[in-house]
Amino acid sequence: MKHKLLLALLVLSYAAFGQIPSSNPDFGIEQRPFSIEADYFYGSILEHNPDISHLITGHPRGVTLTFNRKTYGFKAWERFHRYPDWGVTAAYQNMQNEHLGEVFSAYGHYNFYFYNRHLVIRLGQGIAYATDPYDEVDNPKNNAYGTTLLSSTFLKLNYVRENVWRGFGFHAGIDIIHYSNANLRAPNNSTNTLGVNAGVSYLFDYENFPEYIPVQDGEKSSDYAEPIKYNFVFRFGLNESDVLGSGQSPFYVFSAFADKRINYKSTLQAGVDVFVLPFLKDYVEYRAIAFPEDGGTGTEDHKRVGLFIGHELRFNKVAFVSQLGYYVYYPFEFENRVYNRLGLKRYFFDDRYFAGVTVKAHWAKAEGVEFSLGIRL
Repeated sequence: MKHKLLLALLVLSYAAFGQIPSSNPDFGIEQRPFSIEADYFYGSILEHNPDISHLITGHPRGVTLTFNRKTYGFKAWERFHRYPDWGVTAAYQNMQNEHLGEVFSAYGHYNFYFYNRHLVIRLGQGIAYATDPYDEVDNPKNNAYGTTLLSSTFLKLNYVRENVWRGFGFHAGIDIIHYSNANLRAPNNSTNTLGVNAGVSYLFDYENFPEYIPVQDGEKSSDYAEPIKYNFVFRFGLNESDVLGSGQSPFYVFSAFADKRINYKSTLQAGVDVFVLPFLKDYVEYRAIAFPEDGGTGTEDHKRVGLFIGHELRFNKVAFVSQLGYYVYYPFEFENRVYNRLGLKRYFFDDRYFAGVTVKAHWAKAEGVEFSLGIRL
C-alpha cells in the first residue's frame, strides 16, 4: 500500500510539472533530454524545538530516486535562468526512532546550476506519508507528526559531475528535509533532518545532447517588464490550534494587492490580507476558560488584517511566491504580529488567472496550507 501511494504521488507531481513539446521557427522542434539519479543519505534530526528531544535517538537514513528533465535554452525562461532542470523526486527515509517510524515522499523540484554546472542547488516541494503518526493511544509520544499525510520541503547543495563516462556521472553534498502538516491537525512540532548524500546519475542519449542556446542578440530580461497590475485572491484551507483535540476548522483569507513585473524573473508585490480564522475563535474561548488569570473575556475578535510586501520568481507559467506581512489589526495576541508566506502558483490564460498552494507561518511555525484562486487585472 505504501509503495502504491508513493507511485501515485510521483505521477501527480510529474503531471503538475509536465510540459507539452513545442516548436520554434528559430530553434526547430524542442528536444526533451532527461537524466535519472539514485542517492543514499545519512543524517541527524535537528533539535529546533526542545519538545522533540525524545524523538532524536538515531541517525535517519534513506534513499532517493530522481527524474530530471534537462533544459538547454529552447524557451526564454530556460536561458534567463541558466538552463535549470525540473523534475520529480521520490524518497524513503527511516527516522531511526520507534515513534517516528518511516516516511515516504514525492516532490516536484528545480535544479539551479553554478560554477560551470559543477555546483547545483535543488529545491523540492511535495507530499509525504508517515507510517507512525501521533495517536493518543498507540503512539502518544510522536508529537512531531499529527497526521499520516504531511507536507515536505527539501533543499540540496551538491557537487556534480555529469556524463563522466558513457552518460554516467556522480554527485555528493548536503541536504535538509523538512516534514510538517502545517497545523492541519495537532500536534505539529515537525522535524528537520540535516544530512550528507552521495549518488550516481545517468544521462540518456548523452551522445545527442543539444547545444546550449545562449541569450539571443537584443534579448533582455527587462523587455518582459509590465505595468502595474491589480490582483484579487481567495485563499482557503483547514487547520487546528495547538490544543490537542480542539478540532479542525476551515479558514478563509481575502487578499488584494498590486504587482509590478520588473523583468522576466521578478515581480514585486504590495497588498492587504483579511484573515477569517475560526480555529482562533475557538482558541480565544478556550484561553478565557482555561487561563482566566490572563484576563481574556473569550469574546475577542478572531479576525485579523495584515499588510504585506512580496516577490515572485517566475519560471515560465510557474512562480515561486515569498511574502512578508505585519498585522495592523491584531485584537488577540497569538504567535506574533509578523507573518510570512511561501509557495507556488501557476498562471493560466495569458496570466490573467492563477491558482496556488502556499504555507502561511509565523517565522518557522506554520499556521496553515492555503489553496488559492485569483485574478490579475
